[in-house]
Amino acid sequence: MAEPPWQEQVRLRLTERNVKQNAFASIIEQYRRLAQQTKLLKERNASLLKAVGSVRTNPSSSTVYIPGTASGEDNPVRAAYMASLESQISSLRDELASVYKTQGQNAQRLLAMNETLREKEEISRIDSENLRKTREEIERLRRKVDQHNELMTEKDRTAQVLHDEINTLQLELGQIEERNQILTKDNAKLLQRWLDDKQLQANKMNEAMDFYEDMRSRHQAVVNWRGEDEPPESGSGAVSGNGVRSGEGTQATMTDGQRSQPETGLDQSPNG
Repeated sequence: MAEPPWQEQVRLRLTERNVKQNAFASIIEQYRRLAQQTKLLKERNASLLKAVGSVRTNPSSSTVYIPGTASGEDNPVRAAYMASLESQISSLRDELASVYKTQGQNAQRLLAMNETLREKEEISRIDSENLRKTREEIERLRRKVDQHNELMTEKDRTAQVLHDEINTLQLELGQIEERNQILTKDNAKLLQRWLDDKQLQANKMNEAMDFYEDMRSRHQAVVNWRGEDEPPESGSGAVSGNGVRSGEGTQATMTDGQRSQPETGLDQSPNG
């Protein structure tokens, strides 16, 4: 898993700081050794000065150094000086070997740091490429989000229009249902009135039929009664099978002192 960018940046800065601090470590070490060597030389010089001072205070000593003589090798000043030079040579050789060793170590460290730098540059290049691709992907996703937002806005407008149309249609449907209820009530009233009117007409027809039957039965009774009471007369006209002369149906007859209706008038319809 890749580290976050800020952690990688902090790590790189710490590495650079360590490199800068360690770049002068070898110089500091050399100065430290030089200081030690200087201190040693000062001590040796002090011992030499003491030896010279002791020679000067005792001029009768046989160890006085005379230039050009072979006995100079036994001079303590010369011996101290030669020992000091040999010690300096040995120190310088050790220091030179240490310097060569440090130089080799620094060369190895330089190679390792160059390799690390190359790896870091490669990682940085890969990270830069990934960052570029990520930015392109983010930009593409932003465009896609904008398109989705526009689409959702259009859908919201369409949904609002449909909602308004649904509300309008619901209002129209409510008005239509209200009109249907009114028409249903009106139709029921008209149907009831029509039924009432037909019932009234049927009642009237029933009454007319009852009246007709009653009058017919009365007329039949009168005819039967007259046929029993009146004897047949010859020469007065033809007599029907019911005992009524021809032409009698068109004349008014009296029944119990009242004039009866002509027979032809009883054939009217029940409506008059």
